[in-house]
Order: sequence, then C-alpha cells, then structure tokens
Amino acid sequence: MHIKYLAGSVALFAGLLALGWITHGTSIVQNDPERNIFIPEDLTSELQVKATYDGTNIWFRYRWPAERPMLFNDVLVYQDGAWEERGGEVMGPDPDNLVEDRVAMMVDDGAVPLFGRYGGYITIGEGLTTFTGVPETEEERSKYLPSTRTDPNDFETIKPETDLEALRAAGQFIDLWDWKSSRTNPLGQADDTSVGAEREDDAGTAPYFVNFNEDTGQPLFMFDPAKGDPALKIDAVMAGDVGFNDSYYLTEASAVPFDPNRQWQNGDTLPRQILRQGAGSRADIAMPAAARWRNGFWDVTLVRKMDTGNPLEDKIFREGGSYDLAFAVFRKASTMRWHYVSLPVSLGLEQPAQMVAERIEPGTEPDWTQPWTEIKTYYPGQVTWGRLTDARQHPGADRIAQRVPVAYRHGEEQLALYGIEMEFAKEIRTQWLWTLFISLGLIVGMGININLLMRRREAAK
Repeated sequence: MHIKYLAGSVALFAGLLALGWITHGTSIVQNDPERNIFIPEDLTSELQVKATYDGTNIWFRYRWPAERPMLFNDVLVYQDGAWEERGGEVMGPDPDNLVEDRVAMMVDDGAVPLFGRYGGYITIGEGLTTFTGVPETEEERSKYLPSTRTDPNDFETIKPETDLEALRAAGQFIDLWDWKSSRTNPLGQADDTSVGAEREDDAGTAPYFVNFNEDTGQPLFMFDPAKGDPALKIDAVMAGDVGFNDSYYLTEASAVPFDPNRQWQNGDTLPRQILRQGAGSRADIAMPAAARWRNGFWDVTLVRKMDTGNPLEDKIFREGGSYDLAFAVFRKASTMRWHYVSLPVSLGLEQPAQMVAERIEPGTEPDWTQPWTEIKTYYPGQVTWGRLTDARQHPGADRIAQRVPVAYRHGEEQLALYGIEMEFAKEIRTQWLWTLFISLGLIVGMGININLLMRRREAAK
C-alpha cells in the first residue's frame, strides 16, 4: 500500500515539475499586435544636448544615434489604378521605413506643478490613443495635464473653457518643440506646439499640409516632370536609396499640379505632405541650416527668440532663469508611444543646473565648444500618472505624495523594465499565482514522499 502511495506522490511531484516547466519555460514578454504591444530591442538610448543664448535668442543642439536617416513619413503609392496611403503611424517600427525621425523637447518655467520632479509622466492619463484596450477613435487622445481635468485619470472630464483659459494665463502648460526629419527639417523649421488640455498646435500656419484630394482619391501635386521623374519608386524609398542629394520632398514652390492622365506605374510614389513655410506662433522655432545625418548620428540645431511675445503658447526664457526640460527621441521608424523619453533635466541660464546654457555676445554665433550634457533616454511603456499615484497599484505612490523626484528613486533602465512590467501586469500576476500553487504543491509532494519513505524504512526494521 505504501508503494502505491509513494508512486502516486512521485507522479504528483513530477507532474508539478512539468507544469512548472510549461508555465515558466517560455517568456511572457512577447510582442502582441492585438494589444498594441511592441517591445523595442534596445530599452535605452543616448541623447546629447547643448544650449547657448545671447539675451535675444536661445539655441539648442541635439545629437543622437540612428542606424540610418528616415527621410519619409507617410507617402502615396500608386497600385493597380489607385493611390494608397502608407506609413506615418504603425505599431512599433515600420518595416517599410516610412516613419520620420524626430526629437522633441518639453519646456517648463516652474509653473506646472511636479513637472520638474516627474517630467512627462504627469502628462500621461488613462485611455490615451494606442494604449492597450483603448478603442480607436477618429480624434487622437493625446497627452494632457492633470490640472485640466476634474478627474485627472479620466480623459473625458475636461474642465470648462473658462477654467482652461485661467490655467493658461497662470502658465499651466508645457511648451513642446518638435523637430521632424521629413515634415519640418527640409525647410529649416521645427513645429511649435504645447501640452495643456491636450496636445495643441500654436496659432498660425503649419509647415505642411496633406497632398491628397478626398473627392477624387488622387494627389494634389507631383514632382515637376520638366526637372526629372514626376514620382519616386517605393522600393527605392523603403531601401533608403533616396537621400539628401535627391529631390525627396515636395514644397509649394517646387511641386506642380497632379496630372491624372499620366501613365502612372505600380510603385510610383509621392510624399503625402506638401511642405510650406510656417507662419505665426507655430513657426517660432527655426534652424540655422537644415540638419544632416552623418556617420550614424543626427545632429540638429534649433533656435528661437527667448521672448516670442506669445506667453500663452511659449515659455519665455529670461536672463538668469531656471527651467525644466524633458526630451523624446523617435528613431528606427517608430512613432507615437514607441519612442524614447528622458527624465526631467534642469536648465540654467548662467545658473547652476544639470545643463547650463552658455552666454555669448549678441550678434555672434555659437561655437559649441562647451561639453555635451549626456542624457539617457528609455522606453516608457504604458505607465500612466493615475497608476503611479495610486498606492494600490504602485508601492512608490507615497513617495510621489511626498514629492520625492523620480530620479532619486529610479534609474532609466529600471524605469524601462517597469514600463514593460506594466504592459504585462496581468500575465505576471497569473504566472505568480501559478508559481505559488506549484511551489506549495511541490512542498506538499516532497513532504509526502519523505513521510512515506520514512514509514517504509521503519516497516523494514
């Protein structure tokens, strides 16, 4: 009888071991298109930044690694009698390489509570576009500040317009500079936007508009056939064979009206955006010259007036001032939330800070001899401000309540792993329960085996 019990307990022990192997032998961290999950190969990257000012203008210079420059964002491709839209927005890196490179910088002057301690995390509410489980809508659900909602964790609870205007007047917005390799760089500009009640464009004219007629289903403009081919080829575009020295973008000045009667061929490709000189507050950020990618790095310089005269849309830089910055880098043909972000970085205009802007004489150009400020960027995952401030979901919520800066508690690698952990929280919880069940079962099984073996030994005496 003891032998039967022993055999049964051994079988139970072996079965639990096999179950443990099955439930733990494969990784739970896997790309999942149905849940908008794609984990980048590199969880961290590097960004270098410098700043210079002369009392009238302020310059920022950025440098970051990129295996190849992405010069196209979204395009129109002719295929079997119709023009199809490709690129621009995909989950994770675009296999067709049709997503532009970008560098973005958030700027605050101390008016936005907690930004200097937690950076862009405060702008990530529940239910944003591309988050797991969020239904697709025609209107993008973008970043917003908690102060613009009656319930900071509910996107729909936006405050009345009069309250939002009062918040703006009090400086409750984040200035957002956005350089884009395809849509702004060829014209020597960056896009000037902000984050308040949502991601908002500054007033004025955008530096690009859509090259498509919805009524006819055809492009509005094409390349001038008198100067070369009227279209590019999609295979060459995706392969990176179209570069800086080629006519790879369309502007209002260079484009000609689209000819629908031309014998278009499969694979003919036109940019889906027409570039134009921006105007108004949206065009405040300029470039000394269009940036180029060289030797595996983008090197981008932006310049803006310290005081643009638009205090409701731009943060004003002042002599001796202190500011908080946060950066985002888009590379490897990735957009939306599949980017790299930084922790907040303090900036001082001849004031002690993590990055000190160098003062130069008015009328001179920066020589950029000062050292770079090295900034580590990381993949943020789907970590919302609501989760971080909820003690039931985040053990460190009490430290946030005590206003302990995130950099005092966590490094970039740890935050990247935490972001992934949040994307797979359900799977991790399930695996933990299996681990608990199997561990208890193994302990019980081992105890039974030892007990039965001891009884057999006593019976044999």
